[in-house]
Amino acid sequence: MMRDAYIKAFKPLLDRLLALILLLLLWPVVLMTMLAILVQMGRPVLFRQLRPGLGGQIFAIYKFRTMTSVCDVDGNLLADELRLHGAGRLIRKLSLDELPQLWNVLKGEMSFIGPRPLLVEYLPLYSFEQARRHDVKPGISGWAQVNGRNALSWDEKFKLDVWYVDNLSFWLDMRILWLTILRVVRPQGVSQTGHVTMPKFMGNQVKHDE
Repeated sequence: MMRDAYIKAFKPLLDRLLALILLLLLWPVVLMTMLAILVQMGRPVLFRQLRPGLGGQIFAIYKFRTMTSVCDVDGNLLADELRLHGAGRLIRKLSLDELPQLWNVLKGEMSFIGPRPLLVEYLPLYSFEQARRHDVKPGISGWAQVNGRNALSWDEKFKLDVWYVDNLSFWLDMRILWLTILRVVRPQGVSQTGHVTMPKFMGNQVKHDE
């Protein structure tokens, strides 16, 4: 009963209230981040992409742009590690690229704590168990983010996401929020070895006996 009340009433109210307060307090940081992006990378400042939210419902997520649009001679974007440098690398390291998602939280599309919203193209690739990560709103930070972030394998990340869904509570959210603050102060697990971003999820590989 108390868990349901927290998920359906108190958590959304707390999310919106905190998002509004942070937007009012952090506007100088938002402004400086925007200026840094404009000076080094130009427009656009924001990165917008469709992502699945609660129940798989699609919404537009907003992040600060961290990579340049440099292409090769054939017009194809260069690899992520060649487009992420300078201000973009610092913005991502400090997680400042996530600040525009406060608007998503204020709109009720996201929560502060929950499984990270991934790409729409992954939806048909999930197993039934993995798809349960959409039983709650996606979050700016989550249980997987404070337990390894992009250094985790996809299987490990999904297991942590589903564990969060099954154990969601006010105290777990407070623990994740505190650990998130520590991770921002002491960044770790931002990327996998050899990658500046998480490799794409290619679906579940089913092994058959020969």
